Amino acid sequence: MAVSRALRRLLHIRGLEEEQGRLALESALGERSRIKEGLVAAAERDRGGRRLVETGIRTGQLVDRVAGLEEGRVAGLQAAALAPRLETMEGQVALARQEFLDRRVERRQAEALLSASEAQEAAEAGRRGQQALDEWYRSRLRRSQTESPESDSTEIDPAGRRS
Repeated sequence: MAVSRALRRLLHIRGLEEEQGRLALESALGERSRIKEGLVAAAERDRGGRRLVETGIRTGQLVDRVAGLEEGRVAGLQAAALAPRLETMEGQVALARQEFLDRRVERRQAEALLSASEAQEAAEAGRRGQQALDEWYRSRLRRSQTESPESDSTEIDPAGRRS
């Protein structure tokens, strides 16, 4: 009896599911990273706007001050829009990570099941082989005892030789 094809298919399917989970997790991590980069860019834009306001105050340029204030306002809007997306993405990353880990556990369980099945099959094959050898040896011993009713001093050793 060969190891079940169904077990091998199950292991293959579990492997594919784990790979899909890994890809989903990587995608979610990438999206979260892009959102964080957007927040960093918004903070940098805000700092740039503040520098522009400061420069406008030192030089007396009203345009620089207004542009700097506008940059700060836009950076605030950008950060306000990205913050809730980041929280949502954190939840999605956690969910994707958990699903990936669950699928990994399922694949490992299928591997363990297949391995145990293969080990059991090998042990049964070993027992069957040993039983066949034992039967062959007994039949050979019986055959040699029935064919040669010689004196009782002749004995057959375990290797089948006469002494």
